[in-house]
Amino acid sequence: MKTTRRVFLNGLGASAVGAGLAASVSFSLTGPAAAATVDIDKLMEAGPLGEKSMGDENAPVTLIEYASLTCSHCADFHARTWPEIKKKYVDTGKVRFIFREFPFDPRAAAGFMLARCAPGDAYFPMLDLLFDQQAAWAFGNDPVKVLFNLSKQVGFTQESFNACLTNQEVLDGVNWVRDRAAKEFEVNSTPTFFINGNMERGALSVEEMEKILDGYLGN
Repeated sequence: MKTTRRVFLNGLGASAVGAGLAASVSFSLTGPAAAATVDIDKLMEAGPLGEKSMGDENAPVTLIEYASLTCSHCADFHARTWPEIKKKYVDTGKVRFIFREFPFDPRAAAGFMLARCAPGDAYFPMLDLLFDQQAAWAFGNDPVKVLFNLSKQVGFTQESFNACLTNQEVLDGVNWVRDRAAKEFEVNSTPTFFINGNMERGALSVEEMEKILDGYLGN
């Protein structure tokens, strides 16, 4: 069944808490698994909402992350590993980073929609905020209220917040990225990474990610 905005908004209630938490646990891994390779031309095709990336587009290594905003391992990766990797590889032009949405539940989808709708160039700042405050909105009793309060920090108004969360085009675009990843690239856990087309699963540590990236860079 297609997810409509009515079905989606109903799912943001407290009843979604258990499903969201279960998904973040049962579909997430804590360590690296054996790499698999996918068709890189298909992998590099952007979704209907466009690509969200940072770093040099001509960098020798492309790092793609599929994550869910309600995944505790994804939040851990972004708190513990990502800042160092960004500073050492992305900011220096060695790696291009692409983030792709893989929501497990309506709350994660809502967070991604707000990131997509964020005023100005606030997609990544909104993601950072949502990962940092994950416990408050992803597993609390009033996610809409908390999400609105967080959204105001990046420039949302009540009107723009409501408009975003009832935008069927944005919801469909977010779900398209997830569904294609599951069908075409066998993504079934988060975080899942593709590094120059090769899959790595799990919330990799700084040391694990450095070892992998240095291998592609010839270091």
